[in-house]
Amino acid sequence: MARNEEKAQSMLNRFITMKQEEKKKPKERRPYLASECRDLNEADKWRQQIMREIGRKVAEIQNEGLGEHRLRDLNDEINKLIREKVHWERRIVELGGANYARSSAKMTDLEGNIVDVPNPSGRGPGYRYFGAAKKLPGVRELFEKPPELRKRRTRYDIYKRIDASYYGYRDDEDGILEKLEGPAEEKMRAEALREWMEMEEIKKAAKKEVKSGEVASVVMNAKDILFEEEEDVVEEERRRQREKELEEEMERREFVVHVPLPDEKEIERMVVEKKKMELLSKYTSENLLEEQEEAKSMLNIQH
Repeated sequence: MARNEEKAQSMLNRFITMKQEEKKKPKERRPYLASECRDLNEADKWRQQIMREIGRKVAEIQNEGLGEHRLRDLNDEINKLIREKVHWERRIVELGGANYARSSAKMTDLEGNIVDVPNPSGRGPGYRYFGAAKKLPGVRELFEKPPELRKRRTRYDIYKRIDASYYGYRDDEDGILEKLEGPAEEKMRAEALREWMEMEEIKKAAKKEVKSGEVASVVMNAKDILFEEEEDVVEEERRRQREKELEEEMERREFVVHVPLPDEKEIERMVVEKKKMELLSKYTSENLLEEQEEAKSMLNIQH
């Protein structure tokens, strides 16, 4: 039995192949511009052809052993086909067909999360990476999220959020405190007024009784209503009254001397005598002083 190569080279096989090619229609070429197509079915057919090419190239780009340059070229070709597909989809919508752009697939990162890559031109999708191209140097960083740095709040940021409500100045705006504080305030005011009036009456009574000397009776009558500071007020009033009486009594008294007072000459003599005794005690002995005293006594000499 002949080999396959020998079969292919046989005259019969070449004849059959030639006849089959003659029966085939000439291969149609996809229009360069989508706007040249006037038929909706033709536009849909060319879109399907582009989709098949994209699928083949996406399957091929999954191989990481192709090398960096081949992966980049494949990724560029896929992006070019995607842009062309968008043009055909837009043309299909213009011809009255379905809008395929609504259900188009989103680009995802290495973890499967959808990544939105904007296009600077504003027309169609942006540049995308597929398969092993996502792991190329300089591309992986595009899909990595930068770590969130927790910024420490400054004192300015802290105080910027503080307003009057932080200090309680707006607590009255809700109307709840007013209802609660109103009766309590009236009660406290009435109590304070009553205590003040009682205090004033006690002061007046204390002043009158202090003048008449009957303080003890006033204290006994006011024992139940006097507080500590009120008792201090009464004591202060009594002290001032006693001081005033003392001053008046001192003014009425006259100064009486019961002991004779020395005059100026006597004072001078006593000072001289004291200085003399200090000098003698400094320069003489005790025996000499005793002999001098004896001599004076014998001669009856006065100092």
